[in-house]
This record gives sequence, structure tokens and C-alpha cells, in this order.
Amino acid sequence: MKIVISILGSTGSIGTTTLKIIKKKRVSFLINTLSANSNYNIICSQIKEFNPKNFVIKNVTIFKKVKAKFKNKRVKILNDYNKLNNYKKKNDITVSAVPGIAGLEPTLKFIKSSKKMLLANKESIICGWNLIKSLSRKNKTILVPIDSEHFSIKKILDKHNYKDIKKIYITASGGPFLNLPIKYFKNIKPINAIRHPKWKMGKKISVDSATLMNKILELIEAHKLFNFDYNKYKIIIHPQSLVHAIVKLKNGLTEFLYHEPDMIIPIANAIFDSKVDIDNFYKTNKINEEINKLEFYPVNAKRFPVIKLIPKMNKFISTPIIINAANEILIDNFLKRKISFNSISNYLFAVLRDKDYKKYAIQKPNNLKSIYKIDSWSRKTTLNLIT
Repeated sequence: MKIVISILGSTGSIGTTTLKIIKKKRVSFLINTLSANSNYNIICSQIKEFNPKNFVIKNVTIFKKVKAKFKNKRVKILNDYNKLNNYKKKNDITVSAVPGIAGLEPTLKFIKSSKKMLLANKESIICGWNLIKSLSRKNKTILVPIDSEHFSIKKILDKHNYKDIKKIYITASGGPFLNLPIKYFKNIKPINAIRHPKWKMGKKISVDSATLMNKILELIEAHKLFNFDYNKYKIIIHPQSLVHAIVKLKNGLTEFLYHEPDMIIPIANAIFDSKVDIDNFYKTNKINEEINKLEFYPVNAKRFPVIKLIPKMNKFISTPIIINAANEILIDNFLKRKISFNSISNYLFAVLRDKDYKKYAIQKPNNLKSIYKIDSWSRKTTLNLIT
């Protein structure tokens, strides 16, 4: 029996990594739906190579161009998830990897038609976790986080009773500027910030790694996924990016999960329920070389000022939505060279000082409309600060 799989965000780093895994075991998979936004060349190559039943393309111009190119091919090329007619047909697995809050709505749609959801879209969890959790329970859909940190935390927590957990450490590489003197931060350009020293990632998440904002978002995500108080988590710097979760138990023991910094490992384990020989997909080669080099440091708040956002998370229920939206706008403007690297954290704190911040932060995100309302206020407020 073939594994029926869909990938939301198939042209990004998570999507293309998942397709590498599928390619190695092509006869074991039936590709139902792929989706992307605007990467014309990769979309075309994926249609040719993987022949999905459906391909959803959100960018209207690219959609029309691709549809014209493949008008004689059996794949259905669509511009809207709502035009898919296969929600009643179960996907064995759906990978949710559309970046940003744009990934929330398709994630909710595909929960209804999926036996298992592999979640790589942290923004969906941050903004819409209650909706995701409720819908997954209703549809008996298994949720599996595949960010390396959350996948690793879950692997450890699955072996223990939650009441026995004392502390959970989220590791951060420190990004490309970990050792750069702070006085030079004012000169950082986008081309420098997207060069992550360990991971191959998209531009937005690479900049988030440079500011440490990715770890703030991951901490919020962990809080949602595992339901521990924020004070149960701590971010630490681990430059080697080999230890992805550290869990301290009340009995005095501490466990950590270690693997090389390649998303093939958590994704393949999630797809095959850990019944996998990773050598079929990825040749490990660093463990013996680097096992003696593991380093862990506290976060320097002067180097990573966004760390000061953590105490604000518990204050109001929708603060994480506001922070996430503001950060998306700020990263986009930094990549367009409209704001400086140093100003990203300054603007984030400025949004939280806005006179209307509390009005929106206290609103309960009970449905998509309320989430988008809070998100929209934060984006507009951030843009007003920039311009």
C-alpha cells in the first residue's frame, strides 16, 4: 500500500527535503497535492519529476504561466486550496511547510483530510494552535512537529511523565554573527545574515537565526505544543547545532537528543515513525569528529536583545501573534534593505509600547477572523513605525 502524501510549501527547504526522501523511495509514495507560491522553475521541475495529482500555486501570475505550460498534462493546476475536491480523500501524511501565517489556513484545511500532519510551520502553531488542536482531535489527525528542536523534545518527552520534567533547554546555534563584535552589527547586510553557518534554510528563518528570533518563536511553539509554562524553558547557545533538545528531570538526570544538522533526519523519522535506516537517505559523517566539541553558553542579551521578549509572552494571550506579525514585516523590510539589522529588535519592542497594543493583545484568537484581525493590526502598526 502506497503512502499518500501532500506537501504544503513544496519549493521551500522543508518541502524540497521531503521530496528528496520521497525520491529515494519513490515506489512507496503517491503524491496527492503540492503547493507553492511563486518559484516558477522549481514548480515546473516538481511537476515534471513527481507528477502530483494537484498543484496549488498562490501567485496568480505564476499560476497562469504554469497552467499554460502544462495544459496537456493530467496534473490539476489550481490557484486556490478551496478548489481542491479531495478533502474527503485521506492523505496518509501532509507536510505543513508554508512559511508565515499564510500557512495557517491550508494547515487547517488539510487536517480534515490527513491521518498525520507533520508541522514545520511554527507561525501556524504560534497563532492558531487552539484551532489546530481542536480540529485534529475532531478528525483524529496525529500531529507531529518536525522542526528539529520540537521533534527532539517530543522524542524525549514521550518517554516520561510530564510531572517529572524540571527544565527544557532549547538550543540555538547563535547564527552567523555569534562571534562578530557587536560594534559591527550596524553594518550587517542581508547577504551576510542569510548565510547560516550550519543549516540550509530560507532567507526569513536565516535572518531570524541571526537575531535569535527563531528561538523566541520556537519557545512559544514549544509552550503551545507541550503545554508547559514559559518559565519551564530556557534558550542556550550551542554553536555546533548537534544537540537539538535537552530535558532535565526532577530525579537529577538530564537527557539530550543529538543528530547532525540536516532536516532529512527528523523528517524521515516522522514519515516512517522512526522505523527507518537513515543511511538510505543521508550519510552521517560528523558525529565521530565533533562529539568531543560540544559547547553550551548562556544567551548574551546585548548580542541578542530579543531574548528580553520572553517575559512578555505570559502577559496577554495574543502577544505571540503580534510579535510574529511584526517580525515578519521587519524581516521583509530588512531583506529589502529598508531598515537596519540592529533596528529589528528596536521596532519589535516599539510595537509592544504602542498605545493600542493591549487592546489587541488581550483579544482571544478563537477563529481565523480574530487571528487575522490581530495580525493585521500588528503589521500595520509595524509599517507605520518604519515609514
